[in-house]
Amino acid sequence: MLTKAELRKLLRERLNQTITELNHALQGLNLERLEQVLSRIGRGETLPYWYEQLREQQTLPNLDGKTVGSVIEMLFVAVLETVTFQDIEIPQLRLNPARGVDLPDIDLGIKAPSQNYATSEPFFSVYERLLGSEYDALIMVTDYQKAKEHPPLRLQIIQWRYFLNTELADFALTTIARKHREWLLNQSEVWTQKIFRFLAYINQSDWRASHLRRIVEVMQDENRVRKLVLEAEKDFVKKNTEHARKDKNAIPDYEIESLRSIAEAQPVTLGIVDAADNWVVENYKDFARLPNENEWRRLLVSPLNGKIGMSFALQWRYSFGRVFR
Repeated sequence: MLTKAELRKLLRERLNQTITELNHALQGLNLERLEQVLSRIGRGETLPYWYEQLREQQTLPNLDGKTVGSVIEMLFVAVLETVTFQDIEIPQLRLNPARGVDLPDIDLGIKAPSQNYATSEPFFSVYERLLGSEYDALIMVTDYQKAKEHPPLRLQIIQWRYFLNTELADFALTTIARKHREWLLNQSEVWTQKIFRFLAYINQSDWRASHLRRIVEVMQDENRVRKLVLEAEKDFVKKNTEHARKDKNAIPDYEIESLRSIAEAQPVTLGIVDAADNWVVENYKDFARLPNENEWRRLLVSPLNGKIGMSFALQWRYSFGRVFR
């Protein structure tokens, strides 16, 4: 019997065929061969309530986005068993969307966003923003947003991509971390951990954090760092002038003073590390932590090859727009 990794590799090789068969199923074609699997994984081991309409009318009931995802997951599992892996011995596949990984028998997540290219994911560690997920994932973009406007609902997968687990991390932030990792480690392991903590916790809508991110991005070039500090000073004046005109609260002086302190530090790198670290502590206090031993070991060897956008909240918001658009 193939290992989980071997099954995932085989799926990647047969992915186009798998999506074709899944789209056929969503059109109500060849459904009979999927019945046994759909019954087994259905609630109460019965065929799902939408099955008869899909088979008889080639349409789905009026479903919300979350339920659409469940339909696709069930059909996908049935296609895997009856088509993709039909020529090899595999265990009966289970769906486990409530917690952990969606397909535990092959350690694969399944996501089916519509053309807003976004999904919400459980939050476990802030360092997932750099390290990615524990599991690979198959992302299947549906035409749900357009299809629901023209009932009855006829759904199709229009784009898809297989992501390795480390690719489910933030593209921009992992690019910065990868660029500076070796150079920072040669300076100081503690500095490296603090910069990585800043990248993991950053709120890019925050004025100071946004300017700090730009500075961190060029931190090996002192002249560019000083130029960005000057640009931040100009932006500080501009933004506060706009705020005054709109009767909004001004950006406090300590925000720009924190950035000015970078240019005054010797070496400048120390000023950047301190400014980034201070921002994290001020905004997150006791919640902010350096990477634990396991996370740090992984950060040292990770490819840091994130492909998506990730917003930090009670849950992660994954944005696949830069990949699919």
